[in-house]
Amino acid sequence: MLRPSSLSLFIALLLASAQGVAESVVPLRGQNSQQTQADISECHSIANSASSTPPASGGRLRGAAVGATAGAVGAQVRGNQHEEVYDRIDDDVKQEYRQNRARETAAAGAVVGGARQRQERRQQRHNAESTNASAYTSCLQGKGYQVTP
Repeated sequence: MLRPSSLSLFIALLLASAQGVAESVVPLRGQNSQQTQADISECHSIANSASSTPPASGGRLRGAAVGATAGAVGAQVRGNQHEEVYDRIDDDVKQEYRQNRARETAAAGAVVGGARQRQERRQQRHNAESTNASAYTSCLQGKGYQVTP
Protein backbone atom coordinates (compact mmCIF):
# COMPACT_ATOMS: atom_id res chain seq x y z
CA MET A 1 0.00 0.00 0.00
CA LEU A 2 1.41 3.35 -1.03
CA ARG A 3 1.48 5.99 1.62
CA PRO A 4 1.53 9.64 0.54
CA SER A 5 4.51 11.59 1.78
CA SER A 6 4.06 14.58 4.03
CA LEU A 7 5.16 16.87 1.22
CA SER A 8 2.61 15.47 -1.26
CA LEU A 9 -0.15 15.69 1.36
CA PHE A 10 0.83 19.29 2.12
CA ILE A 11 0.78 20.20 -1.60
CA ALA A 12 -2.56 18.47 -2.11
CA LEU A 13 -4.05 20.38 0.81
CA LEU A 14 -2.79 23.68 -0.56
CA LEU A 15 -4.25 22.96 -4.00
CA ALA A 16 -7.55 21.74 -2.58
CA SER A 17 -8.03 24.89 -0.61
CA ALA A 18 -10.40 27.26 -2.42
CA GLN A 19 -9.24 30.20 -0.34
CA GLY A 20 -7.60 33.08 -2.20
CA VAL A 21 -4.53 32.91 0.03
CA ALA A 22 -2.22 29.90 0.18
CA GLU A 23 -2.50 28.19 3.54
CA SER A 24 -1.45 25.00 5.19
CA VAL A 25 -3.78 22.63 6.99
CA VAL A 26 -1.97 20.22 9.30
CA PRO A 27 -3.88 17.33 10.90
CA LEU A 28 -3.27 17.24 14.68
CA ARG A 29 -5.32 14.13 15.49
CA GLY A 30 -3.88 11.73 12.91
CA GLN A 31 -6.58 12.26 10.26
CA ASN A 32 -5.87 10.55 6.92
CA SER A 33 -5.88 12.45 3.61
CA GLN A 34 -9.44 11.38 2.70
CA GLN A 35 -10.77 12.60 6.05
CA THR A 36 -8.79 15.82 5.67
CA GLN A 37 -10.25 16.44 2.19
CA ALA A 38 -13.77 15.75 3.48
CA ASP A 39 -13.28 18.11 6.43
CA ILE A 40 -11.89 20.85 4.17
CA SER A 41 -14.87 20.54 1.83
CA GLU A 42 -17.34 20.56 4.72
CA CYS A 43 -15.70 23.61 6.31
CA HIS A 44 -15.74 25.46 2.97
CA SER A 45 -19.47 24.77 2.66
CA ILE A 46 -20.12 25.92 6.21
CA ALA A 47 -18.03 29.08 5.76
CA ASN A 48 -19.67 29.98 2.45
CA SER A 49 -23.18 29.57 3.84
CA ALA A 50 -22.33 31.60 6.96
CA SER A 51 -21.20 34.66 5.01
CA SER A 52 -23.96 35.06 2.44
CA THR A 53 -25.59 38.49 2.68
CA PRO A 54 -27.81 40.22 0.16
CA PRO A 55 -26.03 42.95 -1.83
CA ALA A 56 -26.75 46.59 -1.14
CA SER A 57 -29.36 48.00 -3.49
CA GLY A 58 -31.43 51.10 -4.07
CA GLY A 59 -28.58 53.56 -3.56
CA ARG A 60 -29.21 55.55 -6.73
CA LEU A 61 -32.93 55.75 -6.00
CA ARG A 62 -32.36 56.93 -2.42
CA GLY A 63 -29.78 59.44 -3.65
CA ALA A 64 -32.15 60.78 -6.28
CA ALA A 65 -34.96 61.13 -3.74
CA VAL A 66 -32.73 62.99 -1.30
CA GLY A 67 -31.38 65.16 -4.12
CA ALA A 68 -34.84 66.02 -5.40
CA THR A 69 -36.03 66.95 -1.94
CA ALA A 70 -32.96 69.08 -1.32
CA GLY A 71 -33.36 70.81 -4.69
CA ALA A 72 -37.02 71.65 -4.14
CA VAL A 73 -36.38 72.89 -0.59
CA GLY A 74 -33.37 74.89 -1.76
CA ALA A 75 -35.41 76.52 -4.51
CA GLN A 76 -38.11 77.48 -2.02
CA VAL A 77 -35.53 78.90 0.40
CA ARG A 78 -33.92 80.97 -2.37
CA GLY A 79 -37.33 82.22 -3.36
CA ASN A 80 -38.11 83.22 0.23
CA GLN A 81 -34.83 85.15 0.41
CA HIS A 82 -36.12 87.41 -2.35
CA GLU A 83 -39.71 87.73 -1.15
CA GLU A 84 -40.41 91.06 -2.80
CA VAL A 85 -39.73 89.59 -6.27
CA TYR A 86 -40.80 86.01 -5.55
CA ASP A 87 -44.29 87.04 -4.43
CA ARG A 88 -44.94 88.76 -7.76
CA ILE A 89 -44.06 85.67 -9.81
CA ASP A 90 -46.85 83.43 -11.05
CA ASP A 91 -47.36 80.22 -9.02
CA ASP A 92 -46.87 78.07 -12.13
CA VAL A 93 -43.45 79.65 -12.73
CA LYS A 94 -42.51 79.04 -9.09
CA GLN A 95 -43.58 75.41 -9.39
CA GLU A 96 -41.61 74.97 -12.62
CA TYR A 97 -38.52 76.50 -10.99
CA ARG A 98 -38.78 74.14 -8.00
CA GLN A 99 -39.27 71.15 -10.31
CA ASN A 100 -36.27 72.10 -12.43
CA ARG A 101 -34.06 72.47 -9.35
CA ALA A 102 -35.38 69.16 -7.99
CA ARG A 103 -34.63 67.43 -11.31
CA GLU A 104 -31.07 68.80 -11.43
CA THR A 105 -30.25 67.84 -7.87
CA ALA A 106 -31.95 64.45 -8.25
CA ALA A 107 -29.49 63.63 -11.04
CA ALA A 108 -26.58 64.60 -8.81
CA GLY A 109 -28.10 62.64 -5.93
CA ALA A 110 -28.39 59.54 -8.11
CA VAL A 111 -24.69 59.75 -8.92
CA VAL A 112 -23.76 60.15 -5.26
CA GLY A 113 -26.17 57.37 -4.26
CA GLY A 114 -24.67 55.04 -6.86
CA ALA A 115 -21.16 55.76 -5.58
CA ARG A 116 -22.24 55.06 -2.01
CA GLN A 117 -23.94 51.84 -3.07
CA ARG A 118 -20.74 50.64 -4.80
CA GLN A 119 -18.76 51.52 -1.69
CA GLU A 120 -21.23 49.57 0.49
CA ARG A 121 -20.96 46.55 -1.81
CA ARG A 122 -17.16 46.63 -1.64
CA GLN A 123 -17.35 46.80 2.15
CA GLN A 124 -19.87 43.92 2.23
CA ARG A 125 -17.60 41.78 0.03
CA HIS A 126 -14.64 42.55 2.28
CA ASN A 127 -16.65 41.68 5.41
CA ALA A 128 -17.97 38.49 3.80
CA GLU A 129 -14.45 37.39 2.84
CA SER A 130 -13.23 38.07 6.36
CA THR A 131 -16.18 36.23 7.90
CA ASN A 132 -15.71 33.36 5.47
CA ALA A 133 -12.01 32.99 6.30
CA SER A 134 -12.71 33.15 10.03
CA ALA A 135 -15.51 30.58 9.85
CA TYR A 136 -13.38 28.27 7.68
CA THR A 137 -10.41 28.44 10.04
CA SER A 138 -12.58 27.99 13.14
CA CYS A 139 -14.31 24.98 11.59
CA LEU A 140 -11.03 23.26 10.76
CA GLN A 141 -9.54 24.04 14.16
CA GLY A 142 -12.63 22.54 15.78
CA LYS A 143 -12.08 19.37 13.75
CA GLY A 144 -8.48 19.09 14.97
CA TYR A 145 -6.36 20.85 12.36
CA GLN A 146 -3.79 23.59 12.57
CA VAL A 147 -4.42 26.24 9.89
CA THR A 148 -1.67 28.69 9.05
CA PRO A 149 -1.75 31.27 6.27
